[in-house]
Amino acid sequence: MAVTDEAILKIKDMILSGALGPGDRLPPEKELSERLGLSRSSMREAVKALEVIRVLDVRRGDGTYVTSLEPRLLLEAMSFVVDLHDDSSILELFAVRRILEPAAVALAASHVTPEDVQKLRAQIESVNDETSVEGLVAHDLEFHGAIVATSGNSYLSSLIDSLSSNTVRARIWRGLTQANSVERTLDEHKAIVDALERGDAGLAQALTTVHISGVEQWLRDAARASA
Repeated sequence: MAVTDEAILKIKDMILSGALGPGDRLPPEKELSERLGLSRSSMREAVKALEVIRVLDVRRGDGTYVTSLEPRLLLEAMSFVVDLHDDSSILELFAVRRILEPAAVALAASHVTPEDVQKLRAQIESVNDETSVEGLVAHDLEFHGAIVATSGNSYLSSLIDSLSSNTVRARIWRGLTQANSVERTLDEHKAIVDALERGDAGLAQALTTVHISGVEQWLRDAARASA
C-alpha cells in the first residue's frame, strides 16, 4: 500500500473511532504525523488528496478541518480514493456498463408506456439543486433501473443492476468533486426520456452511451490525477 493511502486510511480510522467528526479541526501536521507514525510529507500528500475530494477543508492561516458532510459520505469518499489507487476494476465495470446499458435502453424504447414516461419525469422533478449527493445518487440508480426494467429482458436487467450497484461509490465521489453534477445529470436524464417518449431507440441508445461515457471519462481523469 502506498504511504499516502496508508495516511488516508489512518485518518479514516480516526473518523470511524469518533476521534474526528464533521467540523472538527485536525491536530497540527507535526503532532498528527507523530501520532499516526507517518512522515510529515506523506501526511501532507494525504491532506491534499482529501481536500480535493472535499473530505477536508484547508483554511490558510487557520488550520485543517473535517468538512460537514455526513459521516457515511466521508467514509465512502475516502474508501473510494484508496480503491482507485489500487484497483482498476471500477473502470472495467463502467466499460461493461457502457456496452450493455445503451442496448437495454434501445430495447426499452419499444416497450415504454406513457405511464412509464410519466414516472421517469416525476423522478427527475424530485431532484433539484438542494438535493444531497446521496439523494442524487439514489435518483440516478432508480432512474436507470426503471428504464432497464422496461427492456423486456429480465436477465439483461438483472446483470445491469448488479453492475450499477457496484459503481455507487464512484458516483458519490463524482457528486462530491465535480461542479454542476446535479444539473448535468438531470439534463442528460431528461434528454433520454424525451427520446424514449418519441420511441426513438437509436437516439435513446446514443444519449445513454454519451451519458455513461461522461462518467467513465471523468473517472479515468480522476484516476490519472490520483496517480
